[in-house]
This record gives sequence, C-alpha cells and structure tokens, in this order.
Amino acid sequence: MNSTIVWMIIGMGVVTYLPRLLPFVLLGGVELPSFWQGVLKNVPYAVLGALIIPDVFFIQDDFWFGVIGFAAAVITAWLGANVMIVVLAAVAALSLYSLFV
Repeated sequence: MNSTIVWMIIGMGVVTYLPRLLPFVLLGGVELPSFWQGVLKNVPYAVLGALIIPDVFFIQDDFWFGVIGFAAAVITAWLGANVMIVVLAAVAALSLYSLFV
C-alpha cells in the first residue's frame, strides 16, 4: 500500500477521534444540570426520528413497510428502550413482515 494512503488514513482517524476525545477530557469533571442531561439523553431519539420519519412518507413500493417499521420504532422507544434496541425492533418487525408478504 502506498505510504500516502496510510498517512491519509491515520490523519482521518485523528481528525475524527479528536472531536470525541476533547469534550471527554476537557469536560470530564463537569456535572451538567439535570435539564441538560435530559435533553442530551433524548438527542439520539430525535436524530433517529429526523432520519426515519421523512422516509416513511416517501415510500413508493409498499406503504405498509414504512408504517410497520415506524410503529415498531415508536412503540419500542416509548417503552424506554435504548436506541440500538429501537433500531433492532424495527428491523425485526420488518423482517417478519417481509417473510409473510
């Protein structure tokens, strides 16, 4: 492999790692108020909703595919599961739906 490519990969790794490391190091001992902790705890669900909801309305082939996936995600999130469980529940529901259709 060309050494330029290796250095480029190392550089990209450093550039993507630094924004994750710096807040952890600089703000490691800072305790956020409970309001901000609640806001930050719900950010993954907001991002997940922003990614999924527009696609539900623009499905061309099978409208129920989007509705079932969205419903599974909403119900699982409403029950308090973490984001990975929400995604896996939607995938499982759509897998079951595609088996029977």
